[in-house]
Parts: sequence; C-alpha cells; structure tokens
Amino acid sequence: MARIIFVPGKNPKPPPTDHRRALWRCLVNGVRRVNHDLADSLESSADSFRLVSWNHDFYGEDTRIEDDRPWIEHLLQKHGPTAEDIEDANSWNKRLTAFSYSLADRFPWLINLVADEAARSTIRETHRYFANLDGAAERIHEKLLAELQPALASGEPVLLIGHSLGSVIAWNVLWLLTHREGCRENVDHLLTLGSPLGMRFVQRRLLGNDHEHLGRYPACINHWTNIAAVGDLTALDEYVHDDFAEMLSLKLVDDINEKHGRIYNFYRDDDGLNPHRSYGYLANPVVGQVIASWWYHHGKPRG
Repeated sequence: MARIIFVPGKNPKPPPTDHRRALWRCLVNGVRRVNHDLADSLESSADSFRLVSWNHDFYGEDTRIEDDRPWIEHLLQKHGPTAEDIEDANSWNKRLTAFSYSLADRFPWLINLVADEAARSTIRETHRYFANLDGAAERIHEKLLAELQPALASGEPVLLIGHSLGSVIAWNVLWLLTHREGCRENVDHLLTLGSPLGMRFVQRRLLGNDHEHLGRYPACINHWTNIAAVGDLTALDEYVHDDFAEMLSLKLVDDINEKHGRIYNFYRDDDGLNPHRSYGYLANPVVGQVIASWWYHHGKPRG
C-alpha cells in the first residue's frame, strides 16, 4: 500500500484524530481541484494517510478543532484566491516584514531589532527543537522513524510531506536514516510546504551541517518538491535548489523541483489571511497536482 506521511509544523494542534481528519479533507480537496477520479481513488484509501503527531508532547496542550472548522469549511468552498487574498499576500506590510526577517537571517545580530513577538516565539521554539532540550527532538524523530521505517522496509512507496518546521524534522530524520540507521530504501518523494530550509538560521543547525559532501545530506530521497506561497514569512527564502544543489551532483536525489512565485495559500480566519497555514497549502491545486501525480503512479489501483 502506498503511504502518505504528514509531519506538521510548530504550534499546538487539535487532538490527533481531529487534526488528521481535517488535514485529510484538505488534501483530498486539493487533489479534487485538479483530478476528480484520482481524488475519489485517494479518498477511498484513507488508511494510506498517516499523521506524525508530535505537537502535544512538545507543547503539553492541544487546540480545539472547533476553532478551525468554520475556516476550513470556508477554505474548501472557495475556488481559489480572491482579489483581497492576493492583495493581502502582496501587502507592503508583509514585504517589509519579509525584508527585515531576511536581513536578520543574514545578520543575526539584527534579530532583536527587527523581530516582533511572533518571530521571537518562533525562534525560541525552533531553538528548543534544535538544542534537543529535554530530549524533545529525539522524541519527535522517533515518532517519524516509527512510521517511516516499517513502510520503507516493506517496500511501500512513500510520499513524505513536511510543513514548516515539519520539513526540518523530516530532513533530519532522513539524515538519521542514512547515517545512523543505514537505511537502503528510499522515500520516493519529499514534499516540503512553507519550509524554512532555505534560511541560514536553519541550515546551520541541520543534522549533518558540520560534515562535508556525502556526510552532509540524506541519501534516501528519490524526488524533492518544495512549494512556497506568496506572503509566507516562514518560507522567506523559497529557493532550496541553490542551497542543496550538491545533492544533485553527488546523485543523492534525482531532482529538486521548486514551485513558488504566484502560488497563493488562501486560508483565512479571524486574523485575516494566513499564507502559511497547512490546511491552505494542502487544499491548493498546485500542491494537489503534485500529490495527484504521485498517487497516479504509486497509489491508484490498476484496473
């Protein structure tokens, strides 16, 4: 059975059963926007979708799915970004914030000058993960390994989706699979959404960052697609190809595909447009096309 494994990003999430159901609805909806037949096939194979729910252990709390539900319903009823969504994603406020964050990424001593409370909170949480405080990172890694290793060992094709900090977690676990576990099987496709992997702050802290060449990267990925939405302040540097091009020359990955520029995450809630929200990424037709293509080749029953 083909396996789709989703690693969520930071912040507390709804209880796993509720969160998984909501993510799955959005994912199927994104596929349906590009191919109804494949969406029907996918929807009938809900057991193929696995959620690596690490957030409760990390934060010690859950959020309420009831707070997300009306906004998810609104998202799924939309046909795409509205003129207001596009205007908000390209607002001068977001552009100015993105520019200041990019400066701070290049010159870390500027962080205290340009970062707002949301940015400082993200930095604190990311630091806690990278520092492995109280073994937090190791516990998260073990959760993902527990999903990946049996699937790979059985020869199941795997689509690994990492959103936000979840893409960093996915990267680190793939590095562990290569350099600690000696895994000889490959994840067929790594799909990173709203990822900070293009940022220097993150790259300096990845597992393998103190190694060179083959020791620096995972060697268990066939294909990698990175998708960044306009206005997503977490995916400030939406390009990963230039930072990880050595993987191609070392033949550690077949291809690295970038999709960005005019992609709009049209999720809205009480706070307005949220170009980073995972529900919005999964319901986006650009993401849906990537998943639909993968499912067609690896998951759809042949008849």
